[in-house]
Amino acid sequence: MLSEKIYTLRRKSGLSQEQLAEIIGVSRQAISKWEGGLSLPESEKLIAISEYFHVTLDYLLKEDADGIQKTEQKTVNGQSFKSHEGMPLGIITCVAGIIGLVIWGLISILSPPMSSQISESSTIYIDGNGVFLVICTIAVICGASLILRGKK
Repeated sequence: MLSEKIYTLRRKSGLSQEQLAEIIGVSRQAISKWEGGLSLPESEKLIAISEYFHVTLDYLLKEDADGIQKTEQKTVNGQSFKSHEGMPLGIITCVAGIIGLVIWGLISILSPPMSSQISESSTIYIDGNGVFLVICTIAVICGASLILRGKK
């Protein structure tokens, strides 16, 4: 039940009703009514509760929900931060792919003979231009996916 979950989360974190009320932006009486099952929090207050206690809305609202959010939290000097482990690699990969595409574009525009020379020296049967462009494009896509995965 929602009332029991709010009570349990508050007690486990060592907060009084008044402290939680201040954090959420409601009165102490509102917290008392929620915990007593006499009223229900508004949706934005439910979101605030879930974010503060790092639980899902499913956990708060459903009877059989698992609960703890899957995002890894790190604490530094008492402050909580989300872990973004894949982001640096994603940024480096994405930037490298973009730089490769820019360099290839400049070579193609400024020195067409060099571009065709690189193409002819390719050890792969596919045109050298195509292979390089595909590799750079894949790097950009992979980097972007790592960045996006790190933000979730």
